[in-house]
Parts: sequence; structure tokens; C-alpha cells
Amino acid sequence: MAVRAHGRMVFWEGASMWVLGTRPGDGPYPKTQPHAHHAVQVTLSLRGWFTLETADHQLGGPAAAVAPDTDHAFQAEGAVAHLFIDPEGRSGRELQRVWFASAPLVAIPGLAELRGRLLVAFDAPRRKDQTLIELGREIVAALAPDGERDLRPDARVRRMSTWATARLGAPVSLVDAAAHVGLSTGRARHLFVEHTGLPFRTYLLWQRLTKAVELFSGGSSLTDAAHGAGFSDSAHLSRTFRRMFGIAADSLRVT
Repeated sequence: MAVRAHGRMVFWEGASMWVLGTRPGDGPYPKTQPHAHHAVQVTLSLRGWFTLETADHQLGGPAAAVAPDTDHAFQAEGAVAHLFIDPEGRSGRELQRVWFASAPLVAIPGLAELRGRLLVAFDAPRRKDQTLIELGREIVAALAPDGERDLRPDARVRRMSTWATARLGAPVSLVDAAAHVGLSTGRARHLFVEHTGLPFRTYLLWQRLTKAVELFSGGSSLTDAAHGAGFSDSAHLSRTFRRMFGIAADSLRVT
């Protein structure tokens, strides 16, 4: 029988944290397929071990980070926490400035005290989402203490992003997003790539996937989560989830 992760996902503005574990005796998670997603990923070992690898580098815990849009694979045993941070947000920009100047996969020193507190909170009989959120924020703040140093994306790009994110359950096009900020489609396409590093369509797909995961973790079925985030059906969501995270969406048991 395939090993299935159990745990909890929590969300706050610009970030999410997935605290996942396997039961004693389950063995390690199967190694994920190589995948890439549009988020800064920070992975912490809470109990057991993990490895992350790119095409030319591999490293393990206690903590590591992966730059946005970087192909990587993951394997672990025990309990781990994954933080996914919006790379266009203040903290995401600062994380990229501080940690990825030399490589897209880096080890992160320290954080022992925060990792210990997070494990205690995760193992608590009456686990509280707000406690997990507060610890997630503390971890991000420890790694990205000064987000003001980076320039913010162009105001029109921010408005396009906000407009699109508010309409994930409906069809969204670059043509409409460009018209919302008074730009031609061609100019909007160029400006969005210049300031975010990826096409509008790819950004929108990542936002839809994040929304679907939030809905799924909140108790929605895969089908309802897919429709609520603008996917055509659960099969479309499942294919996208596997491509972005390297595992099947229904391999996660959220408790």
C-alpha cells in the first residue's frame, strides 16, 4: 500500500504551510517526481529526515530552501513542514535576495527552537490552526527580516494580479486583465513577465492551484475544490497538482 501523508495545511496572506507526517512503521514517503512550482519553498525536518535534490545537487535537513520555478524532487520519513511563500510578495522577494544568490537549492542553518515548537504544536491533541500560522509567520520573518529592500513590482502588475486572484472561480484572460489596468495585451504580457519572471497564464495556474489546495484542506472534495478554483474538473486539478508537486493530490490526508 502506498504511504500516505497526514497532517495539516494552514494559509495566510502570501504563504501557506503544510505540516505532514507518516505513521510509525509506514516507512518513507515515495520519492516525488521532479517538479517545479511558482513559490519559494522552505522545508523543515521536525522528526525523521528529508532530502531535496535538483539536477546537480542534493541536500538534507534540518532545513533547506528551493528557489521558485526550480525543478526538484523530495523524499522524507517522519514529520516535515513545507512553507510555500509567494515570490512576488514582500517576504518572497526578500527570501530570494538573501538565500538564492549562489544556488537555487540551499541549506538553512539554525531554526532549531522554531522547529521544536512547531513539532510540539503539530503533535498537540487539540491542534490549533492559529498556532501553526503564528509559527509559520515566525519562520518566514526569521528568514526574511527586511522585505523592504527589494523594489515592489510595477503597480499595474500588482493590480492585474489582485484582479485575477479575486476571480479564480471564473474564466480569467490576459486580455481582460490588461484592459482592467488600461494596457494593450502585448504590453501587459511583456510587463508581467518582466516584473514577475513568468507568463501571466503560469502565474494564474499557480494561484488556482493554491486556492484548490486551500479548499481541499478545508474539507471540500477534490471535485468541489477543482471547480471552486477554476479547474474544469478533478482530473484537471489532479494532473496539475502532480506536475507542480510531484505527487497525487489524494495522497495527502489532511486531519
